[in-house]
Amino acid sequence: MRCKVVTVAGNIILNEVGVGAAKMQQVFQSAEAIVDRIVAEVGKTIILGLPLGLGKANHIANALYARAAADPSIRLTIFTALTLEKPRPSSLLEKRFIGPVIDRLFGGYPDLAYATALHAGALPPNIEVNEFFFLAGSWLHSPQAQQNYIAANYTHAFNYLLARGVNVVAQLVAKSEAGGETRYSVSCNTDITVDLLKARAAGRASFRLIGQVNSELPFMPGDGDLPASEFDCVLDSPQTDFPLFAPPAEPISDSKYAIGLHAAGLVRDGGSLQIGIGQIGDALAQSLILRERDNADFVALARDLANGAPLSPQWQSSRFERGLYGVSEMFVEAFIALINAGVLKRDVDGVLLHAAFFLGPKSCYRALRDMPLEQRRRIQMKAVSFTNEVYEDFEAKRLARADARFVNNAMMATLLGAVISDGLENGRVVSGVGGQYNFVAQAFALEGARSILTLESARGSGRKAESNIRWSYGHQTIPRHLRDVVVTEYGVADLRGKSDHDVIAAMLCIADSRFQADLMAKAKDAGKLAKTYELPAWARDNHAERIARTLKPYRERGLLPSFPFSTDFDEVEQRLIPALQLLKSASASPMDLLALVRDGLFASAPSPQHAAALARLGLDRPTTLAERFYRVLLRAALKQATPLS
Repeated sequence: MRCKVVTVAGNIILNEVGVGAAKMQQVFQSAEAIVDRIVAEVGKTIILGLPLGLGKANHIANALYARAAADPSIRLTIFTALTLEKPRPSSLLEKRFIGPVIDRLFGGYPDLAYATALHAGALPPNIEVNEFFFLAGSWLHSPQAQQNYIAANYTHAFNYLLARGVNVVAQLVAKSEAGGETRYSVSCNTDITVDLLKARAAGRASFRLIGQVNSELPFMPGDGDLPASEFDCVLDSPQTDFPLFAPPAEPISDSKYAIGLHAAGLVRDGGSLQIGIGQIGDALAQSLILRERDNADFVALARDLANGAPLSPQWQSSRFERGLYGVSEMFVEAFIALINAGVLKRDVDGVLLHAAFFLGPKSCYRALRDMPLEQRRRIQMKAVSFTNEVYEDFEAKRLARADARFVNNAMMATLLGAVISDGLENGRVVSGVGGQYNFVAQAFALEGARSILTLESARGSGRKAESNIRWSYGHQTIPRHLRDVVVTEYGVADLRGKSDHDVIAAMLCIADSRFQADLMAKAKDAGKLAKTYELPAWARDNHAERIARTLKPYRERGLLPSFPFSTDFDEVEQRLIPALQLLKSASASPMDLLALVRDGLFASAPSPQHAAALARLGLDRPTTLAERFYRVLLRAALKQATPLS
């Protein structure tokens, strides 16, 4: 291809010259100029598709929003998912702790104007925002967001976009220039965009693909590596470059490590692995690395956690001689650690990991940018229809996804094996179905595959404590006829093909002991559990204290670090996190709070480490009554909290 370069009003026009090349592709310095072109070519009814999560072209989205907000004759519909937002702390301590972290990690990230308007309840009547997956909990109290939510499997969103007549797609891209050719990678979000481009090429869709270049975005080879001609225009300017959204990894709690360790024993060598974001995914990955590198410790810890329970027939403890192949809608940082540890090493057509989108801390993006091209080619970003479904090219996927383990998080489960992951029984949506149902369906479609749904057995503390295992619930994400494997910190419930009686018994054995008697009574009253049934002895000590005691020696030896892969929190912040968690827990119980006040009032002079923590929150020299009160509480919490390993 030869290009004639012309500059008009500060925008670079690349007019492709060659056989069959009649398309004009423009590189713009201004998002507003791109909006001028969109309105001129598309008209005043704009159906804007924005990728899930990281891949949104924020400046273009904001410019379109501003134009529509100023011109009521424009009808703008935004179809997207997982709108990323900076944390919004509420209490004084939260603001003082997370404020500097927000500035450090998200200071240059441009807020999305439509999200700000939604939170304020001020979205103009000519603008509609439809999301099919929420940032967890972000929109529980927004009637407008709740009313415009679209319940969809991740793989169905593509068809819904087509049906709505999407005419603009605005996506963040990475740029590569080599051999006189400019190429763009959709990088973090091949998920729906790749299939949309195929539909456009086949004449099933007509939309403008708009790119916004980001210098921090890794250029990923594969299906998302596109020629400039695929784009109608590109925003490429230092003024619109910005740091990628990078949520910091959270420390892994004892309960989540226990869940990860139980799940790690269900993964077969030579198999396939899918995991999601968060502490449980990180805990599972670190547990698999422990199984590979410190196998004797992994086996001993698994037996200690079992507390005398018979290990599942599915339990595996060997090192990874053949290794695993990764196929996951989400590519999380833990996958890089699994590759580096030699756990993820079974390749499929030369690829170790196929994924549809990624999101992670800064270290994840940096690792991908710095990774040699040959290694990066072993991580291939694909359409979500590839990772989440098996209908197309089933035979190849059946062979590739041998003994697959699809591990996903849930909020609650019922004694009969139904799972609740996305919403509440009053209809309000917490997050979304995403790909969870897709992977459960795959687990039943593929030979040797299993769906593993994980959850903590309880939440809250003191009088506010509640069981996450319920007798029944008025909403379900995964129905009980698709029940498979459920894992809590207290063990594994293998439910596939079991009778209702045996399912209930298995779920009771992994429930928190504070709630077992009540749950058992409900099941017996309903006639679903034998009146003579009693819990086995090994299931009667399902308390957090036992998990903490079991894990403590392994924590102290550094085998179960709180941040196994990376952290953006400094040493003082890492010291504060467990103390603030203890404070939050104590706030649910007046007696616990009073005990902290007593201990804080009579505490000895703070150590230099504790003094630095107090200073970090501005409590070294308190001036108000509230600051004095928080200082007393925090001194006690710092003394009592177990430091992060």
